[in-house]
Amino acid sequence: MYSQALSAAQQVDRAFALIFGVSVLLLAGIVGCMLWFAWRYQRKRHPQAADIHGNTLLEILWFVLPTIIVLGMFYFGWTSYKALRSVPADAMTVQVTGRMWSWAFEYPNGRRAAELVVPVGRAVKLDMTSTDVIHSFYVPAFRIKTDTVPGMQTYAWFRPEEKGEYDILCAEYCGLKHANMLSVVRVVEAEEFNQWYRGETDMTGGAGPDPLAVFENQGCTGCHSLDGTILVGPTLKDIWMRDTVAVLPDGRTNSIKADGPYLRRAILDPGAEVVQGYDDIMPGYEGQVTDEELKAMLHWMKGAAAPVPPQGRTVAENEGCLSCHSTDGTIIAGPSFKGLAGSRIQVLDQGKEREIVADDSYLKESILKPEALLRKGYDPMMPGYDYLSPGDLESLVEYMQSLGTSP
Repeated sequence: MYSQALSAAQQVDRAFALIFGVSVLLLAGIVGCMLWFAWRYQRKRHPQAADIHGNTLLEILWFVLPTIIVLGMFYFGWTSYKALRSVPADAMTVQVTGRMWSWAFEYPNGRRAAELVVPVGRAVKLDMTSTDVIHSFYVPAFRIKTDTVPGMQTYAWFRPEEKGEYDILCAEYCGLKHANMLSVVRVVEAEEFNQWYRGETDMTGGAGPDPLAVFENQGCTGCHSLDGTILVGPTLKDIWMRDTVAVLPDGRTNSIKADGPYLRRAILDPGAEVVQGYDDIMPGYEGQVTDEELKAMLHWMKGAAAPVPPQGRTVAENEGCLSCHSTDGTIIAGPSFKGLAGSRIQVLDQGKEREIVADDSYLKESILKPEALLRKGYDPMMPGYDYLSPGDLESLVEYMQSLGTSP
């Protein structure tokens, strides 16, 4: 059970404890009576059945006790429900939008994020809706579980009393990537929140860490050069898809391509596949590097030494694009962003199939009005993003182009 994070949640817990306690007492009483009757009125002890015509005291107790129990449970249930539905007048309002398969949060000043950042001690009202199917916004720590319904506004509120990160899940099955519809409530100090709210800091991702700084900070450059020089370990220059011979723990050798999965394994568990000609001296970095740092390192080794376009990556994350569009060629629910720019694709134009080039104009139109030229082979499930600012739209297209283009 999560720790109690707001006063309304404590009332919910009290109601639950009461109902659970009464249920345990009733179970114990029923089982006790059953055992007593089985012993008291067994055939050997009571061979002749008795006919009981009435007992005024038992009849009164049978009416009064259940009434008290039901009224008590109703009272505690009603007060906890009222606490969860009575939003304080000074609550900060955040618009929550559920879509397959991510959450988007929009603040009064127009700032959008993929995580819910809130100040500690401040009441927060969540105005919620969905763009496609029914989702369920579920935050166990705050006892919030409210459906988001297309075309309808629902709401919930909470007041976080402790700093930290609290899980956000979807509690309503909503399709293929339902289990990946995750986010967090990030509770921070008021001043830290104000700086983030004004755009002075970014706590929710952004462009990610500088890969060169990661290599330096993790000590990678002490053994692996970035310019082709051979040191203690293989150089990282032009390592992507390099033909490599690895020595396995049992002494066998294996010829492999230095692709993404291999390089990831080589960082996290280098002893499993040691490059032939080098000693098994590199420590594993499992738990030592974050996912974002690992992605930055792989991005650099792939040959894209220039950092990922920061604003475009942020827009893609905040708008939930990466829930349906991969960046590595994998097909999820929509086409992968990798290699999309400049490729020749088949689209349906008013029901008629034709081939076009995925140029800047098409990419922008597919973001703003995805139903205009529907990509053949994919369902018409993507919502339009016509509310994006021109700057965000340009940044998002630039990010898609940075993932590779086709001639």
